Amino acid sequence: MQKIDNKIKILCIVSIIVIVVGLLIVLLKGFNFDLTSEKSKSIELYITKEFDISDIRSITDEVMKNEQVIIQKVEVYGDSANIIARDITEEQKNEIINKVNEKYGVEIDANNVQIQSIPHLKGKDIVKPYIIPAIIATSIILIYMCIRYRELGEFKVIFMTLGITIVSQILLFSIIAITRIPVGRLTISMVITVYILSLIAITTKFENKKIKEKENV
Repeated sequence: MQKIDNKIKILCIVSIIVIVVGLLIVLLKGFNFDLTSEKSKSIELYITKEFDISDIRSITDEVMKNEQVIIQKVEVYGDSANIIARDITEEQKNEIINKVNEKYGVEIDANNVQIQSIPHLKGKDIVKPYIIPAIIATSIILIYMCIRYRELGEFKVIFMTLGITIVSQILLFSIIAITRIPVGRLTISMVITVYILSLIAITTKFENKKIKEKENV
């Protein structure tokens, strides 16, 4: 029992250190947003025929050396390429179009292709669509927890459930800040996974306490 208590204390200390370091990094450097979420530029090329993304990537790698680029197929028939990068100059746009024309034997007019600016997507904009569903789901879960574990004390159940889920999310974002994992749409999947795992952990803890109390009766 003493070993378990020591492990919990160590885990709490490590968690506090991670959260403090993560908070400092967020204050000093902010989060590392991915290309789909930070301020960037894009061009869309209507190639008029099927193409391989690997071919377009080879062209962008040649024209935009050492730059992160996202290439997506768009339109119903997948005959247009959307190219996203932190910055795209007119010269780079023209060079990419020339190489695509040469590669696929098409005649894309550079004058008809505009460089679009993509504004920075703030963290609150990413999570905004999920706030109301999260509140509803958490409320339902708390009601269920209070009913199932009422013998443990409703306020204790609510406090521990909210406490563990909130701290686990803060810890997650601290790790994301420290490791510089890009923040974007996929971050929501990580948040949901940690949310579910924290609920499983607290439910297991309540179940064990409930069993022990029944055994002591």
